[in-house]
Amino acid sequence: MSFTIQAPLDGSLIGLRSVPDPVFADQLVGPGIAIVPAHADGPSDVCAPVSGTVKTLHPHAFIIELEAGPLVLVHIGIDTVSLQGRGFEALSEVGAQVEAGAPLIRWDPRVAKDAGRALVVPIVVLSSRAQCRFVKGVGAETRQGEAILTVKP
Repeated sequence: MSFTIQAPLDGSLIGLRSVPDPVFADQLVGPGIAIVPAHADGPSDVCAPVSGTVKTLHPHAFIIELEAGPLVLVHIGIDTVSLQGRGFEALSEVGAQVEAGAPLIRWDPRVAKDAGRALVVPIVVLSSRAQCRFVKGVGAETRQGEAILTVKP
């Protein structure tokens, strides 16, 4: 059963190979796409790209489990775990049932930028067998809530 992943925030789409982290760039955790945020001048919300259950919620990342079982990871920035939560605010909790588009984390990209972290947000299907088809091409601008990937688990 296929499903669609929506953009969790506004920005420009880039391929995972362009993400400055080998775990994402080499698709070691799974296939997907990434977004360079359109707004880095103040706090903004990062929203659920799919409907499902919040399985993991860290200040800098979350995983949503779809009803059919696939897991979708959204990682906010690169090496942002080292910020120890600075610049992030959880807006949900583990176990919550969420609809696509629900705000899950509010972040201030200025904190990550000031710390020298890359402002790239990978969205990854945690399955090496998943097949992803881009709805919008790499380089395209996207708005939060727009379809960006179709996934066949």
